Amino acid sequence: MPSFICTACGTQYSPSEAPPAACMICTDERQFVPASGQSWTTPERLRAVHSNKFHRLTTGLMAIETTPAFGIGQRAILVRTPAGNVLWDCIALIDDATVDLLQGLGGISAIAISHPHYYTTMVEWSRAFAGVPIHLHAADRQWVMRPDPAVQFWEGDTKPIAPGLTLVRLGGHFEGGTVLHWVDGDEGRGVLLSGDILQVVPSGHVSFMWSYPNMIPLSAAVVRRMAEILEPFAFDAVYGAFSGRGQIDANGKQRVAASVARYIAKISES
Repeated sequence: MPSFICTACGTQYSPSEAPPAACMICTDERQFVPASGQSWTTPERLRAVHSNKFHRLTTGLMAIETTPAFGIGQRAILVRTPAGNVLWDCIALIDDATVDLLQGLGGISAIAISHPHYYTTMVEWSRAFAGVPIHLHAADRQWVMRPDPAVQFWEGDTKPIAPGLTLVRLGGHFEGGTVLHWVDGDEGRGVLLSGDILQVVPSGHVSFMWSYPNMIPLSAAVVRRMAEILEPFAFDAVYGAFSGRGQIDANGKQRVAASVARYIAKISES
């Protein structure tokens, strides 16, 4: 039986004879069902018309993107460390070429994902690399549409997953919204992989939303709490979910603090 994939968001569901009646991710108020209606594909069909491309972001970081763009259009990022490679966030397409290339770079020892919009085909990715663990925050358990023993839920605000790599739950966009801090990243300057929990914007700052497509903001109190949780972590660079506008190369910690201040000031205006 096929494991159908939503063409709008890239989420894969458990094997079934027919596609689900609706995509639970898209019908949530943070996302949307396209005007053309709900539609589905399969891994085989996806591989027939799409491929992945790879781009070196900096020392130890490799972006993986699907072309032509599919679903939400986010990128995954491979974090290469002496203790093993971690796949940060996920994209729907995984094919033999992608597996071969990543195996040549040392494989993958774990997968970690910022929030449910990027869960996509995480089970396919895990199985392609011998069932490596998939780290998801327990607060977003209800959004896992394809359960699997590889999925490991964690709780609290922080979880070390390898030497120098720490998952940090900020919430915001989703209750379990998570970023990944790499203390040794970018030659020791420190790196934050932010998904769109902190959305990198063209001005070189970040912003915060409960729903990006539907433009529903977060409250000042929620953003203030996110900043407080992140405060102990040092980082100079920030890499977000999208190429072209997806990174802050320097002074990342200061840029995030300035972004928090300006957001709270504007959202608090009467």
